[in-house]
Amino acid sequence: MSILVTGGRGAVARSLATLLAGRGLPHRLASREPDTPEVVRCDLADPTTFPGALAGIRAVFLYAEAAGIEAFVEEAGAAGVEHVVLLSSSAVITEDATVNPLAAAHLAVEEALSASALHTTLLRPGAFAGNARPWFSSLASGRPVRLPHPEAHSAPIHEADIAETALALLADPGLGGGAHTLTGPQSLTFVTQLAILGSVLGRPLPYESVTPEQWKADVAEYLPAPYADALLGHWAAAEGLPAATTDTVEWFTGHPARSFETWAEENADDFHLP
Repeated sequence: MSILVTGGRGAVARSLATLLAGRGLPHRLASREPDTPEVVRCDLADPTTFPGALAGIRAVFLYAEAAGIEAFVEEAGAAGVEHVVLLSSSAVITEDATVNPLAAAHLAVEEALSASALHTTLLRPGAFAGNARPWFSSLASGRPVRLPHPEAHSAPIHEADIAETALALLADPGLGGGAHTLTGPQSLTFVTQLAILGSVLGRPLPYESVTPEQWKADVAEYLPAPYADALLGHWAAAEGLPAATTDTVEWFTGHPARSFETWAEENADDFHLP
């Protein structure tokens, strides 16, 4: 069974492709912007790229892109795809999922797949441990990390755990179906995440509390205002409120979810501190 892995420039897809190769499972890595000859072009917002990417494919690891999902479902069915594992988001189970732009895009993809004849498994991770990466540039320049809600909680999940969960599902289609919420093992505030990073790096990492308006101005160049507002609303609701955790990763992989400290240790060399 050949497997298409979309979102080929992302950490989860890259990790999954490595795991599939290690298992000897035939697969095809795809990206909107292929960066090596081995990666095929599949722009999930451009249906003209679907037929070539899906030729000979029986299972798909799919990133959530609402723009072309109806066409993708149709093409996948025509190609004979038997199983789709969707990388969705736990945001879809929040009360404001239909109006929150971050959640609504994932929800639209889930609904399109669920309404189709494709056998579908929904993976709903919460915050990624890699969401700490935007802090790198501030810390490298000697500036504090600017946080609008420093005490907001999440249970950050290591991207490798998402990839291993997807591997289990793709390697054994009998496990497929349903919706699964994935989290890391522990609820942490942003302040605690910085403290863990600082412990790994051997020095305290500074942060500065800023207003939501100041933070929106900081990210305006690359994050549209509606998405920034959605994040701010989520963080405000999570301030001082520990995040729920699940054992989904352990159920599928046989080991507990990796800690944020593990992620920090593995990525410490990417923090170029002055």
